[in-house]
Amino acid sequence: MADITHWADVVADEVLKKGKKHRVATGITPSGHIHIGNMREVVTADVAYRALLDRGAEAEFIYIADTYDPLRKVYPFLDESYARHVGKPLSEIPCPCGEHKSYSEHFLEPFLVALEHLGIHPTVYRADELYKKGLYTDAIKTALKKRDEIAAILQKLSGKTPADDWSPFNPLCNACGKINTTRVNGYDLDAETVDYTCSCGDRGTVPMKGGGKLTWRVDWPARWKALGVTVEPYGKDHASRGGSYDTGQAITKEIYGYEPPFPIVYEWIMLGNEGAMSSSTGVVVSISDMLKVVPPEVLRYLIIRTKPEKHIRFDPAQPLLNLVDEFERLHQMDDPGSYESRMIELSHAAGLCHTDIPFKHMTTIYQAAGGDFERIMNIVERAGYDTKNRKCIKELADNVGNWLDMYAPTFAKFSVRDELPVQASSLSDMQRTFLSSFADILVDSGELSGEDYHNLVYSANDPASELHARMAAALGAKSGEMKVEPKDMFKAIYISVLGQQSGPKAGWFLSSLEKDFLIRRFRDAAGYRP
Repeated sequence: MADITHWADVVADEVLKKGKKHRVATGITPSGHIHIGNMREVVTADVAYRALLDRGAEAEFIYIADTYDPLRKVYPFLDESYARHVGKPLSEIPCPCGEHKSYSEHFLEPFLVALEHLGIHPTVYRADELYKKGLYTDAIKTALKKRDEIAAILQKLSGKTPADDWSPFNPLCNACGKINTTRVNGYDLDAETVDYTCSCGDRGTVPMKGGGKLTWRVDWPARWKALGVTVEPYGKDHASRGGSYDTGQAITKEIYGYEPPFPIVYEWIMLGNEGAMSSSTGVVVSISDMLKVVPPEVLRYLIIRTKPEKHIRFDPAQPLLNLVDEFERLHQMDDPGSYESRMIELSHAAGLCHTDIPFKHMTTIYQAAGGDFERIMNIVERAGYDTKNRKCIKELADNVGNWLDMYAPTFAKFSVRDELPVQASSLSDMQRTFLSSFADILVDSGELSGEDYHNLVYSANDPASELHARMAAALGAKSGEMKVEPKDMFKAIYISVLGQQSGPKAGWFLSSLEKDFLIRRFRDAAGYRP
């Protein structure tokens, strides 16, 4: 591949034209399972941040959890008891499982753990805490004073006319606790309070400090100034003409006197053939689940290999193996170009494990060992891999085990039979002779690698090989005149060990099993008659 500049470095170069000091921000509303579609935003922000640091910028990376947003509806994953909480801020709603301090923390905490596993370490802010601490108070005052100017901006850019009673601030009802059913009646800038009426019948006064929140189209630009954001990725839904970034740019400039952040617009991650991932529709693979089945550096690679403006199609079944293969081939390049080297560099992060064992090979090792980690380690050592970092090997083995349980297609699974499968009765004389001769050669051989086993099977059709000669002698045929179909010999191996006609890559598979076991099994199969 020609040496080209990675998109993160292109972003960094553009951002640095605006100055050397930057704050990269990302934020997600924890209203449901935070999925790998959301991960695109966070990884995009992280690699942009890292690219800025690499170019000598004074950069910070922050994550804002929109915990003060209201619950919009009873999502498919909630029970109907949550109907009474619709409209309340997520931070003020009970946890669905009862183990977290709020609804928002129920979804946010596993996401933050996942970020640690991905080597992503932003400073985390929770919107409810920022509002309650008064970070937004000045922005709320300005928005209330300039309500008509904001309404005019929204109408001009979005084409929608705000209602006569529209307000940029949504008070939190003292009675029902909802934030989307109130209307502003008046406010006192000196006392920093807002008067409201609520559809529940309540009337009252709330402080600007924690007593409500700005509407989204005002909250976002207000946040940029309050937190000093200079770079932010966001989904294409916000980037449409008249969308929240368009109105946000105008509001932050004209109302708050602040320059909008450099935008990084990203496309969706599509889940197989099911469409764009969405917490509200349930079309998701959570980041937590994904980290159970694939190394974190591969998930990072999934995001960084594709320019943000292009969509990503992700399938955790068989195509996941293709993704891992692609990543591992990148690592194995003898002379990677600067672009490939940068991809590898950005895929890695401090604290991430890495082993030299291919994911596909571990799927064979894991199943050959029946999931037993000590047996896995024995096979790994026998295969010649570095065994010093047990922790990383254990992580990979766990990934593979979870993938086999959760997403692997049936054809990728196998189980070594403890007893000779009854299917061995179907073996032909040629296949029995092959297995018997194969076993005899194994008796006299040393430890064989996967490649050795692979070549040994194919040598059955080579007149110059020992295996071919042994088979010919056993069958009373002349060496060189006997035709052997290697595919039938592979079938004989799989039938005798797995009870099925196909299986994993034979070389890796055979090298994962004890040689003495193979000798016994092949001899049993060769002599078996129904």
